[in-house]
Amino acid sequence: MTGRAVPFLYTIYYSPYTTKMDELLVKKKLILVGVLLGFAVLAWWPELGRVELGPSLCNPELLCVVFLDVGQGDAAFIQSPSGRQMLIDTGRNQDVLRALSEVMSFSDRDIDYVMATHPDADHIGGLGVVLDRFSVAHIIRTDNESDTALWGEAKEKIEVEGAMVTTAMRGQRFDLGGGVYLDVLFPDVDVVDYESNASSIVARLAYGEISFMLTGDAPKSIEEYLVLIEGEYLESDVLKVGHHGSRTSTSELFLAEVSPTYAVISAGKDNSYGHPDLEVTDALFNAGVETFNTADHGHIIFWSDGKAVSLK
Repeated sequence: MTGRAVPFLYTIYYSPYTTKMDELLVKKKLILVGVLLGFAVLAWWPELGRVELGPSLCNPELLCVVFLDVGQGDAAFIQSPSGRQMLIDTGRNQDVLRALSEVMSFSDRDIDYVMATHPDADHIGGLGVVLDRFSVAHIIRTDNESDTALWGEAKEKIEVEGAMVTTAMRGQRFDLGGGVYLDVLFPDVDVVDYESNASSIVARLAYGEISFMLTGDAPKSIEEYLVLIEGEYLESDVLKVGHHGSRTSTSELFLAEVSPTYAVISAGKDNSYGHPDLEVTDALFNAGVETFNTADHGHIIFWSDGKAVSLK
């Protein structure tokens, strides 16, 4: 025996005192350990069996904005060139975990910001499982409440998470690093007693000369109010169409002021609401806006270097 340590498994297999029975027993134990490890990994990341492991779909040198395909609901993932990440809404259930597993690195278990635009199920239904799965540093929400069990559970998970919690208010700016920031445009008042859609956080994501208008489910009345108080600052390259393309959002006045090149509708295929409404898709077409729907295209991914924006 030399002074160098001999690996444990080496000594088991190759010790002159080891019998064939011992070797067989060890092999069986190792197989059992491998199986248990496999189950542990799958339990840790349930979607692992359905996706390829690999790097994030986001180029680390660019701003990456992914409108996630989560069925009839909203969820958008943002990663800045600094590596900071934000998730805006979480869909209606754990489908958000599958979606995130397809755009984030397998080993990535942290999200810097999670924003819940308003407490409707199709926007916060997956919040609990996101907080269970990821370490979240900062949560942004409105002071609008819901009496549903789902929202009650989400609030409990927020408390348990121990993240910094900010009530969104016009004038706030969240720095995602690398020159990327998100400005809150609405609400600018206490929205506790507002109808939930009307309480939606409306925000503008900017990087250099490129911007994204993110509207939650804000109705036309809020859109037109923003036109009044913001004017040309609303202009954006990409519009996340309000309320899944419902006719209650995307007023002609708002659309003209935003003047997007691209529009994204987050909706489920063959949903019972009839989203998107023909009135909205016609308005977008007539305005010359190239429109994409998660129901048809799956995840919709934009990359930007701050000077131009492109679809991946």
